[in-house]
Amino acid sequence: MTDRFEQVGYGDTAIGFGKRPAVVVVDMQVGFTRPEWPCGQSPYIHRAVDNTAALLHQARKRNIPVASCNVAWCSEKDMQYWKVGVLYQGMFYGDPSTQMDERIYDPDYDFNFTKSAPSAFFGTPLVAFLAKQRVDTVIVTGCTTSGCVRGTVNDSFSYGYRTIVPEQCVGDMEEGPHWDNLRDVGRRYADVMKLDDVLQYFKDLGKLEAVA
Repeated sequence: MTDRFEQVGYGDTAIGFGKRPAVVVVDMQVGFTRPEWPCGQSPYIHRAVDNTAALLHQARKRNIPVASCNVAWCSEKDMQYWKVGVLYQGMFYGDPSTQMDERIYDPDYDFNFTKSAPSAFFGTPLVAFLAKQRVDTVIVTGCTTSGCVRGTVNDSFSYGYRTIVPEQCVGDMEEGPHWDNLRDVGRRYADVMKLDDVLQYFKDLGKLEAVA
């Protein structure tokens, strides 16, 4: 059975991989990935951390650029009008919850930065980094699928990158919003793939020439 999206051709065209990928890791900071924090208790996000760690291990072996970010603010004065109450408690610069999860973050390899809005592209140096690395394909991982991952996918598409989402490498508070948003971006902006397919692409790609 088809729906109206399929009838008019949503999702008809696959994007595919390019020649110079980068992995963008969205908000895998301990406040979202560790169970001692209010927003860090989702098993779906825990699964995404483990799978992203496996993906990054293979990416770094092949000189594939990795850009990771956290989210934080100076104070409530520079925050947007968020409706998520917990963000106003302990998500400021220097707070422990803003530290990157050591399972996915390599300070000697990753380009790391802090964002203040949902998208990893908004008001950050990410585009300049990707341009210098001659990237044509952005592989989005992180949390949460319906929030900051979705915002990052939208902007990656808008900047003209081939955008790939390994389903097992993103997570949300609940499965419903996770799948709803993956289905939606998969109709419009990105190829939603299995982790194994992305790892096979890495294997076929081989080791990239490093950019100084």
